[in-house]
Amino acid sequence: MNSKITAWKNIRRSPYQAIAAIFIMTMTFLVFSFFIFILAGSSKVINYFESKPQVTAFFKDEAKQADIDALSKGLKGTEQVSGVRFVSKEEALKIYREQNKNDPLLLDLVTADILPASLEISTVEIEDLALVSNELSKSPIVQEVIYQRDVIATLTSWTNALRRVGVAAILVLSLVSIFIMVTIIGIKISHKKEDIEIMKLIGATNWYIRKPFIMEGIFYGVLGSLAGWLIAATALWYAAPFLSSFLRGIPLFPVSFVSLILLLLAEVLLAILLGAFSSYLAVLRYLKN
Repeated sequence: MNSKITAWKNIRRSPYQAIAAIFIMTMTFLVFSFFIFILAGSSKVINYFESKPQVTAFFKDEAKQADIDALSKGLKGTEQVSGVRFVSKEEALKIYREQNKNDPLLLDLVTADILPASLEISTVEIEDLALVSNELSKSPIVQEVIYQRDVIATLTSWTNALRRVGVAAILVLSLVSIFIMVTIIGIKISHKKEDIEIMKLIGATNWYIRKPFIMEGIFYGVLGSLAGWLIAATALWYAAPFLSSFLRGIPLFPVSFVSLILLLLAEVLLAILLGAFSSYLAVLRYLKN
């Protein structure tokens, strides 16, 4: 109990240092939370596309309906194709208007004539995408072929890049957090150097002396992790409607409340370890075993 009181007194006596320590911890766990959200979201998007293999073939303007029907019929007769859907220019315009209904300028600039007709082909397996895409590319009436392996490859590339950047950012912020915490706790210890020497002379154990400073570091870490998680969770809650609209059809939301709580618990545990380790490093130079 005395250690808790001592730690609280140390915090109250230097509020600006405490704010600095909590701020850097908050930034660290804010980045960590966003990093986890992005990785989890990217994984869901990739799994969604992998579960719905599809090729889209856009036709040239001069393509005749009879040729399109013949191509569609030929695709339906193959074992790799599970479904074929024709999207006319008029239907493409309806889809475009629905997607951009909140932007009148974009609606005025586009007509059915400039939008290509297309075929949406679903395959049985994702491995069949390349075969069907190659066959469509050979057709003289097809202008462009897009299939989800391209999307998956791009998403995977972005996810890997984000993972590297995220890990680097978390490591840098963690090191900065440790450095700042060590500096702040070290300054406080230096101000109490004489008191520490007296406590050692009267028989106080190293653990007894360390404990208030370690508890102070844990306090900074836990408060920072709570603040970082709360900011990230709030930002996710506000961004959910926009992301749901932007990623229409992809089941990203709602995010499980249990998942958010598990993330919070993991961050609090990490904060305890980070705060305790930083404080231990700071006090180690004054308490040689």
